Amino acid sequence: MPTSRSATAPQKDTQPQAPPRRPRGLALVLALLILAGSAATAVLGLQYRDADRSRRARVDALAAARTAAPVILSYDYRHLARDFAVAERHLTGPFQGQYRKTTQTVVGPTAAKYHGIVKATVAQPTGGIPAASVVSATPDSAVVLLFMNQVTTSTKISGPRLDLNRVRMKLTRTPGGWKVNAIDAL
Repeated sequence: MPTSRSATAPQKDTQPQAPPRRPRGLALVLALLILAGSAATAVLGLQYRDADRSRRARVDALAAARTAAPVILSYDYRHLARDFAVAERHLTGPFQGQYRKTTQTVVGPTAAKYHGIVKATVAQPTGGIPAASVVSATPDSAVVLLFMNQVTTSTKISGPRLDLNRVRMKLTRTPGGWKVNAIDAL
């Protein structure tokens, strides 16, 4: 005869069990890693953006300097006011004042007296690429070095004279594009 067992089968616990606890330190470490990763990504992103803006500034400022230098450094006694006005369009406001003072008190009177004509060009070595280079650049400013040829004619000299000059131009980004804010003859 079969014996009956009075033992009952184990019953399922009707109470929901809490998930196993993870150590709090692990959650804190993960949060700190996510925060550090986000900060590093932001810093690298800003550095990349600034580097890209500086790279573009180098290209744009160099092009502006190559265009502006011949205009600023050339003049013809027959139309000085026009030449100087065109040159001033390439200058920042503060530098326009210095340029105007120099052209009105020194360059203009001398050019008019001696029928001076100066034609400036950026030197082009055998390869045909203008001899100009960016010395330094940030997204909003640049320093460019240019090798300039200036051919001068006047009643004071017997024939055209070629001057080989080096010019350092400081440029600033303005709402109207890159403008020259200083020129130094080297």
